[in-house]
Order: sequence, then C-alpha cells, then structure tokens
Amino acid sequence: MNITNPSMLTGAPRRAIVALLLSLCLVSAHATEPPPPIAVFAAASLTDALKQVGDDFTKATGVPVKFSFAASSTLARQIESGSPADVFLSADTDWMDYLGERNLIQKPTRHNLLGNRLALVAPADSKLVLRIAPHFALRAALGDERLATGDPDSVPVGRYAREALTSLGVWDQVADRLVRAENVRSALMFVERGEVPVGIVYETDASIDPKVRILDLFPAASHAPIVYPVALLPGATADAARLEAYLSSAPAKAVFTRLGFELLP
Repeated sequence: MNITNPSMLTGAPRRAIVALLLSLCLVSAHATEPPPPIAVFAAASLTDALKQVGDDFTKATGVPVKFSFAASSTLARQIESGSPADVFLSADTDWMDYLGERNLIQKPTRHNLLGNRLALVAPADSKLVLRIAPHFALRAALGDERLATGDPDSVPVGRYAREALTSLGVWDQVADRLVRAENVRSALMFVERGEVPVGIVYETDASIDPKVRILDLFPAASHAPIVYPVALLPGATADAARLEAYLSSAPAKAVFTRLGFELLP
C-alpha cells in the first residue's frame, strides 16, 4: 500500500494514514527545535566578555545563551524573588554569599572565575592630571561637581570605591559628592558624557571605552580583591553546567584575558 499519497484512500484507512503522517511531521519538527536558551544573570562589567564567550559557546554546541546584565545586587534580589536563571556571575563575593545563605545556588559549583582592578577615570578630552596616593586631591579635582561610581550601599564597584577612598583618607571629603549609579556601566556613562569630571569604575570597562581615559589605578591593597564568583542555580539544566565548565576553557580564557580580566585559579 502506498501511504505517501493518502488521497488514493477513503474512509477510515485514509483518516488513519493522514493522522500517522501528521504525527510523523510533528515528531520531526520537534526533533529539529533548538534547545531552550541558558539563562545567565551576570554583573554589568562582564557584558562584552560574556557576549563573546556566549556566542562562541553557541557556535560550538548549538545551545543558545540569554544574558541579563545588571548590578550584582539587582540580579541577586531578582533571583531571590524567583526570577528564572541557570547561572549567576557576581562582581563580588558578598552577593554570591547572600544567595548561598538562602540556599539559592548549588554550592558545590561555586568558584572564583576572574579578577579586576579599580580605575579612576575622566572624560577622554579632559586635561585633568591626578595620581592616586594617600590624601590625594580628589575633592579639589571635583570642584563644584560630582564623582560617579556605583551606589556604595549595594553596587560592588561602589563598595570597592568607598573602601579604597576610605583607606586613602579621602572618603569623608567626597562622600556627599557622589553620583550613585545603578551599576558600573551607568557610572561610566556619566563620565563619557562629561556630566562628571571623574569616575571610579573597573579597569576592564574603562579600557574598552574610547570616550574615557584612565587617570590612575587604585593600589590593590587599598580595597578587597575584586573577584567574580560563578555558580549554578537550583534547577539549572545540563546545558547550563556545560556552559559553566566552558567559562574555564582555553577559548573563554583567551577572551577574558584579551579584555583585561585576571584569570583566577
């Protein structure tokens, strides 16, 4: 019997063959559907690097990756509120600890992935010269204007900035002159646009932005190490585990290194 041409049949046999063919078509269509995307929540400072790494991972595996970039504090609270995600990358250990204390990460998968440096930046066309040292003239450099960084009460880059300025003896002079940005990329934007004369951001963000220039880097000893931990979240897929492993692969490391991140063992 030729079932490839059901029009030659009538009655129940024809209906049965048509149903069979439709079923086969649905199975075939389902088999060719791409896998669901891996949902990654990541600190804003990782935007450029992770987009490249995610594209490379998708090309190698066929598995798409969907990123949500924001301040680590914002992302951690979204996860706590039930936002679906498979992987979390924080710009500090505090917000990973926050989720760990609430059993919202798979603790055995947590590890430190990358490091960074803290930079003092100005608009690219600024003539300002300012070197970082104890009691350096940051307040005088601001004049009547403000300093942009992340909100020190929640955003990691702002926390690092407050700690560094406190250790250098200048925090009290500028604490009331802050633009408290919602994440590091927002702080960088204030500097780009010339809305503030000075900002404190990560070295990696400043290095790829032609609209700003680095005045100086903060001494590593002036603040806690800038560490990016990564972990899988409860319910993460097997593909998400593959992605987390890929973040430590040679191709991913090459991207992170090229964009200025420090690789952590």
